[in-house]
Amino acid sequence: MTGITALLDANVLYPAPIRDIFLQLAVDDVFRARWTADIHREWMEALLRKEPNRDRARLERTRSLMDRHTRDCLIVGYEESLDEFQLPDPDDRHVLAAAVVGDCDRIITSNLRDFPESAVAPYGIQVQHPDEFLSELLESMPFHFCDAVRKVRSRLKAPPVSLEDYLFTLSRSGLKSTVEKLNQFSEDL
Repeated sequence: MTGITALLDANVLYPAPIRDIFLQLAVDDVFRARWTADIHREWMEALLRKEPNRDRARLERTRSLMDRHTRDCLIVGYEESLDEFQLPDPDDRHVLAAAVVGDCDRIITSNLRDFPESAVAPYGIQVQHPDEFLSELLESMPFHFCDAVRKVRSRLKAPPVSLEDYLFTLSRSGLKSTVEKLNQFSEDL
């Protein structure tokens, strides 16, 4: 394990291809992943807005499985401290508050501008884009990372997904640097 504790923002938990690789790495103890019930609500609502025909019960099942299989992931008790935090978008205060209460080293989000360094640095928290974070993990722990990719791909059975298609999906999901580095390990995937 890297010793990194990272709060995953809603935009990391949806779309599914990004969520799947993050969760597998967390379940494999490559890093410690954390989130909140509010973050769950955000990613599920975003998905339902985009795809209103989705079955909410299936999303709730996914949420439940995530919470059950990811060690010590759910952060609680941050709500009382929301007013202490100042961010450009007040609706993001819960993410920073949870990261502080949850002893997170990093906030992983695609919305970097919503978490300026001046607001998060006093708490010793670094904000990273998912691609940057995953690229770092791949560089530092290539065997574990490739093993996680193999596990994720093995679950994609209906229909099976080729390595080329899987990497294309990750790249299209914003993980371009990670995919470039993964191409070096294609024989191990």
